[in-house]
Amino acid sequence: MSDYLRELFSLQGRRALITGGSSGIGYAMAEAIGRAGADVVIVARRPDPLEEAVTRLRKHGVDASWISADLGIRADVERVCATAGDVDILVNDAANNIRKPMAELTDGDYEQTIALNLTAPYLLGQHFGPRMAARGWGRIINIGSQQTVSAFGDSGVYGAAKAAIAGLTRSQAEAWSADGVCVNTIIPGFVLTPLTEPAQAMPGRVEALAARHMVRRNGVPADFAGAAVFLAGDACAFVTGHMLFVDGGFFVH
Repeated sequence: MSDYLRELFSLQGRRALITGGSSGIGYAMAEAIGRAGADVVIVARRPDPLEEAVTRLRKHGVDASWISADLGIRADVERVCATAGDVDILVNDAANNIRKPMAELTDGDYEQTIALNLTAPYLLGQHFGPRMAARGWGRIINIGSQQTVSAFGDSGVYGAAKAAIAGLTRSQAEAWSADGVCVNTIIPGFVLTPLTEPAQAMPGRVEALAARHMVRRNGVPADFAGAAVFLAGDACAFVTGHMLFVDGGFFVH
């Protein structure tokens, strides 16, 4: 890497916290940010996948560790805040995706979806954002969805939570950008991850969604590596409050 590119994209000396980091988009972003030089802490519920993910990260030379937590539970969010240490880069990727017909959603579905997809990113931001601002540098990357900007496929309360993520991003950007904290949302297309396995199991669904993307394929986690490194570093110093569509042209239709 040339000195010029290193100045733009190196994350050496930074520390990143990535929720949902044991698989899918979260893991791909953790690997990219780590391989760019940052120390990485990944958070997810299950210890075994976390341990496996950290082993993979370390094979790439990443200084990695993990915290097991259910971010739908406020006490677990508070424990993550208390134990993660100083964080320069926060990636809010952990999510669930309950997609029932609207009239069939239960109060429990609502509470679980809002807790994980919206409340946890809010609480993590409330903890780490002011600390980043006090140090004069920080990055928050919130992961949205096509449901952030449109409705399809029983969006339900998941769509409401992901729409709110864009609003949260704007609010956080307004609060902390003047102090060097850039806050942005990534909007994926349809990505082949464990989270989308129910949709993948529907006959013809994967093919139909691939055809809707302008690049004529569905996304894979590796598609998010470049966006992660860009939004996590100095190269995005003048980009904040923004929605970056990493969706193969899905939203254009």
